[in-house]
Amino acid sequence: MQNHRTKIANPDGTVWSPDMYELWGGGAPFKKSKNGKDLIDCRGTNVRLLGIVDRILHDLRNDNKFKSLTKVAWVSCTDEPLWANECLEKFLTFPGGEPLKLCADSSQIFKANKQVHFRKLKEQYPTIEFQDMLFFDNEYGNIQSVSKLGVKCIYCPSGMTQDVWEEGLRHFDES
Repeated sequence: MQNHRTKIANPDGTVWSPDMYELWGGGAPFKKSKNGKDLIDCRGTNVRLLGIVDRILHDLRNDNKFKSLTKVAWVSCTDEPLWANECLEKFLTFPGGEPLKLCADSSQIFKANKQVHFRKLKEQYPTIEFQDMLFFDNEYGNIQSVSKLGVKCIYCPSGMTQDVWEEGLRHFDES
């Protein structure tokens, strides 16, 4: 029997751009943009979904090769957790149109070091070892911190692109 595996992403800079702190002076409430994919904050700043994250999350939730053995989690140390949660509720998967928030089994969105987030995930899922977790982040300092726990980490300064996703899957396949 295969072990459960966890795919984890930091929303700011990996799932969307700009980061929530970059919206200070604007922020919530967010509304859908005319293109139907992105969001616009109350000041008119565009918050765009990066790469293919909407398709990846759809597949993780609906593809049989993932859904029974994969847990998905959000981890973020954002200064604006309420804004991040609103964005996760309003951004949708494609295809499918499910809110990104519903695609995750766990959400660790609060101000703390990333290792704290991962330790909380480990408490929540004690049978999933750190080495069975895959973390995507656009900040190299977070990658360095989390990798010390034994988590497989993928640096993705341009967000969740097809190449980044495939690299992450290769890391899992090698273990």
